[in-house]
Amino acid sequence: MRRVRVLSLLSLALFWASPAFAMHISEGILPLNWALFWGGVVLPFVAFGIWRIRQWRKTDPAIFPLIALFGAAVFVFSCFPIPVPIAGSTSHPAGTALTAILLGPSVSVVIALVALLLQALFLAHGGLTTLGGNLFSMGLLGSFCGMAAFWVGRKMGLRLFWSGFVAGMISDLATYFGTALQLALALHGDESIVAVFTRIYLAFMPTQIPLSLLEGVVIGGLLVYIERHRPDILLKLKVIRQERS
Repeated sequence: MRRVRVLSLLSLALFWASPAFAMHISEGILPLNWALFWGGVVLPFVAFGIWRIRQWRKTDPAIFPLIALFGAAVFVFSCFPIPVPIAGSTSHPAGTALTAILLGPSVSVVIALVALLLQALFLAHGGLTTLGGNLFSMGLLGSFCGMAAFWVGRKMGLRLFWSGFVAGMISDLATYFGTALQLALALHGDESIVAVFTRIYLAFMPTQIPLSLLEGVVIGGLLVYIERHRPDILLKLKVIRQERS
């Protein structure tokens, strides 16, 4: 926990004055109708995630420290921007695949909401009017696509590391798919939506492909580390079964 607090403080100090042109869609970029639309899309998932946490707390109050720990990890993980000159923006890891694997995608959506809200309020990273859109990309697509990729990997018999690797990579690319889609829908003007989407999405790829591979390595490595040192956590969260442990 001490390391998490130190990393949080360092990231706050480093990125307090960072510009708003980040991977998260900045304040005022989305027209009001699109901002309301994406907020409406994510609202049911947020409500279900909060309900899931409350139900989980009734049966296992000790789950809260884990939620807080992995929430801090997502916050720090998504605070490291890498410039993308072509897009006039930045790329960064998402981290929601890890929380989706360990805590479930619905809980991961709530964690992403808290992280995005703090970044919008204190780091000029994203915005309040675009919170729904950013949550759709990082929280919704990142969590559910990452969890689906992990599940498919396990069903195919992949080892824990490789399942986590694929989950992290797919989650990261899905997040940027969502961001590019929202920008294309809102800002395409007289151009084809497909053409604008393709141009935006490909602009991120020179940095995002290496980042997605790195995120896959980190998430796969973290899962293996937990399995070796605290397999009881993965058993408790039903990430692995007893016979595999």
